[in-house]
Amino acid sequence: MRKLIGCAFVGALAMLLTGCVGPNGPLVGAMGGIYTDVSGPVLATGNAEASKVGQASSTGIICIATGDSSIKAACANGGITKISHVDYHVTSVLSVYTKTTVTVYGE
Repeated sequence: MRKLIGCAFVGALAMLLTGCVGPNGPLVGAMGGIYTDVSGPVLATGNAEASKVGQASSTGIICIATGDSSIKAACANGGITKISHVDYHVTSVLSVYTKTTVTVYGE
């Protein structure tokens, strides 16, 4: 019984310390425990033309996440049909507040 309680305590502590709102997918790069403000690439194609820019964002606050930060949404917001490259930006404070923005460049 003590081992079960100990395991439950360690699991709960790990969840508390890591927070429940954080970047997912390929965006799990450098993460700071207190504050994160990182950007990076997601993908690049052979299309060199990048006359249009589209962005899409999602936000998470205390275990509730909303928004659509998909490449498809960013393309729709920028009127992009041919993708040149895609970047992301993540801001997180104590893993309680997280904002992810995907930026698509193309034509």
